[in-house]
Amino acid sequence: MTSRISIARPQSANYNPDPHGLSNSRPSTGYRSANPDDPIEKLRAISKQVEDSIEIYAQPLKPHLPAIGRFMIVVTFLEDALRILTQWSDQIWYLQQHRHFPWGLSHLFLLINVVVMLGASGAVILKRYTEYSVAGLLGVVVIQGFGYGLIFDLTFFLRNLSVIGGLFMVFSDSMITRKKLFAGLPSLSETDRRKYFLLAGRVLLIFLFLGFIIQGTWNIARVLVSIVGLAACIMVAVGFKAKWSAAFLVFVLSVFNVFANNWWSVPSAHPQRDFLKYDFFQTLSIVGGLILLVNMGPGGLSVDEKKKNY
Repeated sequence: MTSRISIARPQSANYNPDPHGLSNSRPSTGYRSANPDDPIEKLRAISKQVEDSIEIYAQPLKPHLPAIGRFMIVVTFLEDALRILTQWSDQIWYLQQHRHFPWGLSHLFLLINVVVMLGASGAVILKRYTEYSVAGLLGVVVIQGFGYGLIFDLTFFLRNLSVIGGLFMVFSDSMITRKKLFAGLPSLSETDRRKYFLLAGRVLLIFLFLGFIIQGTWNIARVLVSIVGLAACIMVAVGFKAKWSAAFLVFVLSVFNVFANNWWSVPSAHPQRDFLKYDFFQTLSIVGGLILLVNMGPGGLSVDEKKKNY
C-alpha cells in the first residue's frame, strides 16, 4: 500500500525557481497615481464637477431637448413664410424690379417657397417624413440664395451654411429610429451614415460664429468673446467635449442674439427691422442645431468617441 503522506525534499541553497528565465524579474510598478497638486489635474477635476452638475440640473429638460431643437431649427423658415405672405406685394415688386423675374414666375417662386417652408417645417416638428422635409428645406435655402441674389454675399453664405448644418442635425436625429434609407448605398450601415451626417452638421454649425468674428467693429470684449468662441467652435468641429462646447455656444449666441438682433426695438417702418428679424430667427435656427448636438452627442467621428475606445 502506497503512503498518502508526501515527504518534502530538502532544497539546496542555490535553488532557482525559474532556471530558464521565463518569468518577469522586474517588480511591478502598478499605475502611477495622479498628482493632486498638478494644475492640469485640478482643471480636470473642476471640469468633471461642472459636467456632473450640468448633467444633474439639466436632467428634467433633457427629454424635451429634441423637440425644442427641431422647432428652433425650422422657426426661421416659418417666419420667412409668414413674412412673404404679409409682404406679398413688396416681395413681388422686388423680384420683378430688381431680380427681373417675369410676372408669373415671381408669383410661382414665392408660392413654392411658402408651401414648402410651411409643409416641411410642420413635418420636421412632428417628425414625419423627415428626410423629404429636410431635402425640401435645403432646396429652399439654395433657390432663395439665387432668387434674391444673395448667394455671393459672405454673411448670407456663412449663415446659411450653419442653417444647413442644423438641418443635417435634424436628419441625424431622425436616423436614430428610421430603419432604412439610401437603399442604393449598401456599403454604408445606418450607424455609419449617421456618423457622417453628424460630422457634417457639427462642422457647418460653427460657420455662423465665424461670420460673427469677421464682421462688425472690434473692442476688448469682442476680442475675448471671439477667442473663447473660436476655441469652442474648434472643439465642436473635432468633437472634443462637444456637448459642453455646444452648450457654451448656445449661451453665447442666445445672449448675442437678444442684444444684437433686437428687431422689436426698431420701428416697424424702418427698413433695418426686417434684416434684424431675419438674422434673429436664423440665429435661433442655429441655436436649435446646437441643442440637438447637446442632446445627441458628437457621434462616432469625434475625439470624445475615440477616447471611449482607449
